[in-house]
Amino acid sequence: MSQGESPNSPERVVQIRRCACVVKGGRRFSFTALVVVGDSNGKCGVGYSKGSEVPVAVDKATKQAQKRFEYFPVIGTSIPHAVEARYGSSHVKLMPAPAGTGIIASATVRAVMESVGIKDILTKKRGSSNPANVVKATMMALAKLRTRDDVARLRGVEI
Repeated sequence: MSQGESPNSPERVVQIRRCACVVKGGRRFSFTALVVVGDSNGKCGVGYSKGSEVPVAVDKATKQAQKRFEYFPVIGTSIPHAVEARYGSSHVKLMPAPAGTGIIASATVRAVMESVGIKDILTKKRGSSNPANVVKATMMALAKLRTRDDVARLRGVEI
């Protein structure tokens, strides 16, 4: 929730970077934005885009994130089971927590969890803290989640 976003906002700006291109008349700046968008009900998407101004970059990243919505299983206020994922040298571990625990996570992972609608979770981030890689590793970890019904259907058994 960096950049002054409200907790109920549908988009969460995780990172904004400024890039300078040196031209004959001086420096020409461009901006990149990493945005997480979710419905707080199990759906979330990530967008990363460039623009000449910050609002332009954020709008483009938001539209990209909305196109990339994915569904993740949420049981109550937490996740069904512990899961780990790596992206690049970023390593993220997500562990379910009892109700009332809250989101114990870094700001980058917290943005994804709040967007998905998870309210109680324990997380550990190791390796690189590059926000883009941490967000992608978190999304990969969430994609590995399975409910009991999913596993039963995959195995061909009844619970």
